[in-house]
Amino acid sequence: MKRLHGLGEVCKDSASVLTVGTFDGVHLGHQAILRYLQERAAALGGISAVLSFHPHPREIVEETALSLLTTIDERADLMSAMGLGQLIVLPFTKEFSRLSAEAFVEDVLVRGIGAREIVIGYDHAFGRDRRGNADLLRALGAKHGFTVDMIPARIVAEQTVSSRKIRQLLEEAGDAAAAATMLGRPYSLEGKVVRGAGRGRDIGFPTANIAVTHPRKAIPADGVYAVRVRRRSKGQDAALSGMMNIGVRPTFGDAKRMIEVHLLDLDEDLYGEILRVEFVSRMRGERRFDSKKELARQLSEDKARSSRILKGP
Repeated sequence: MKRLHGLGEVCKDSASVLTVGTFDGVHLGHQAILRYLQERAAALGGISAVLSFHPHPREIVEETALSLLTTIDERADLMSAMGLGQLIVLPFTKEFSRLSAEAFVEDVLVRGIGAREIVIGYDHAFGRDRRGNADLLRALGAKHGFTVDMIPARIVAEQTVSSRKIRQLLEEAGDAAAAATMLGRPYSLEGKVVRGAGRGRDIGFPTANIAVTHPRKAIPADGVYAVRVRRRSKGQDAALSGMMNIGVRPTFGDAKRMIEVHLLDLDEDLYGEILRVEFVSRMRGERRFDSKKELARQLSEDKARSSRILKGP
């Protein structure tokens, strides 16, 4: 997949099929749009193209720090794995956010990219104050010579799949399993192993303390999770079984929120390595224990449960 930055790198293709959006998470709803995009591009003999933005538009419009399910690089990797033709990333600025819906279509989609067909989701909105909708897009398509296809919402467990809902599942409930069902894969994050206080090793459960690489990545709610871990910096893609704690470690009176993982079948020096952690299931909330012995007993139970979860039925 070609990754293009700005309209200046785009070569117009009169048979290209385009979709527009942030696609944070590349969840099942996004995947339905992207698969249809590929089908239409193949039928027309053109390129399947995705127009996306960085940073996330809500960060600029709402002037707030938004947590992300996927970084722009993760989104690109997921789209590339699906076989998309090209990803065009436009910088989203205050000035860009002021473009009217009509100007966005005419200046960006028509003159900048020149798509023959545009595929959108059921709730797609665009332009200043998100005033552009499917009806306006179809009217402009009739004027400029492109057609518009709308993909309906994807429903999972009687809920509409959305990035906002997945963030809520992760950050408020820690429901990694439900999030994975909507994403079509486990939620994951990457980080560098940094030195901690060594308390885990003292009670027989050494942990790798992880400093998350991207400051905007969504962090699941505090608790203990069954996870799979990949040693990215070692080039090892085989998943290792682990259990992860997210929280302030109240048994030790800590105040700083930490992310630490104990690998079930590996005890090596991992300092400096980059690990990718995939969340499979939340086993319990974080709580305070009266002694290190009680904590160690609970961790033994957590380890056995994590092993059972990760081995599957």
